[in-house]
Amino acid sequence: MKEITITTQFKVFDSVLDLPNDIQELMTQAVEVRKNAYAPYSKFRVGVAILLDNGKIVLGSNQENAAYPSGLCAERVAIFYAGAVYPEAKILKMAITAASDSNQTTAPIPPCGSCRQSIAEYEIKQEIPIEIYFMGEIGAIYKSESLKNLLPFMFDKKFL
Repeated sequence: MKEITITTQFKVFDSVLDLPNDIQELMTQAVEVRKNAYAPYSKFRVGVAILLDNGKIVLGSNQENAAYPSGLCAERVAIFYAGAVYPEAKILKMAITAASDSNQTTAPIPPCGSCRQSIAEYEIKQEIPIEIYFMGEIGAIYKSESLKNLLPFMFDKKFL
């Protein structure tokens, strides 16, 4: 028997004001688009802002549906839009924020498993890491240098 040890590393910023200026702007846009979330069932709103290498910023918010699997998370709304409209652009940075209508979210909220897999697909395709910043409604922001920190055993096309 062997053991595998996986170590991940994140940078932690105490508040949005501690972020670099470009990321502050990205997170501000994520907070604004979070307000557009259609979340009548979960009451959990997520906003995402993605910076592309062509300078464009793509936004997304979660969109729910009474048939739950038919909804889509904010991260996938934004990343699929970027892929559809700017297919040659590379995703450089992603800012994610989440808030509940029921209680204040103070811990950083990472992407769900389906979103991690979707982000992985783009990170592998473009062959450069995607910086991911995530937070709750208020409080600390975590920065991951790559999706690999959030999903160390990625499933990708090399397994097919």
